[in-house]
Amino acid sequence: MSKKILIISTSPRKGGNSEILADEFAGGAREAGHQVETIRLYDKAIGFCKGCLACQKTQRCVIHDDADAIARNMLAADVIAFATPIYYYEMCGQMKTMLDRANPLFTADYAFRDIYLLASAAEDDESAVDGAVNGLQGWIACFEKARLKGVVRGVGATAPGDIRRNVAALTAARAMGKEV
Repeated sequence: MSKKILIISTSPRKGGNSEILADEFAGGAREAGHQVETIRLYDKAIGFCKGCLACQKTQRCVIHDDADAIARNMLAADVIAFATPIYYYEMCGQMKTMLDRANPLFTADYAFRDIYLLASAAEDDESAVDGAVNGLQGWIACFEKARLKGVVRGVGATAPGDIRRNVAALTAARAMGKEV
């Protein structure tokens, strides 16, 4: 059965290592016959959550920027994959801001069940991704029907394109996309 997959590439850098992982995941998902949409945050205008909680009543954010539209796409997706570079052993700020702005989904009848994380890090140790995994799991914990289904830890990637040398991470991202 074909699923609607939304990939949110959160890197501020076009063509960055986490975006390459996202593209591999997308390729695998398309090969498996799924509908895939990728949203890249580097060209989006996304403000910080104001904490007003109006969205809990209206299921829409009072800030009318790109995050509002992205949250609507998240609502309808069967699967969401987040791609992020690791900064200071954590997800990038753009990803955290988008997770915060997805607050209207908390009270909504969301479709997503499986969440994936595709992370690239300059560090060689895979534990460099643990902070991002924990942060994403905190967000997922607020959505009782959702779960973290898989993580790709693309380590040892500092300069743009370095991830291409990590064949295991590229292969894992493509395989994970196929297995959705």
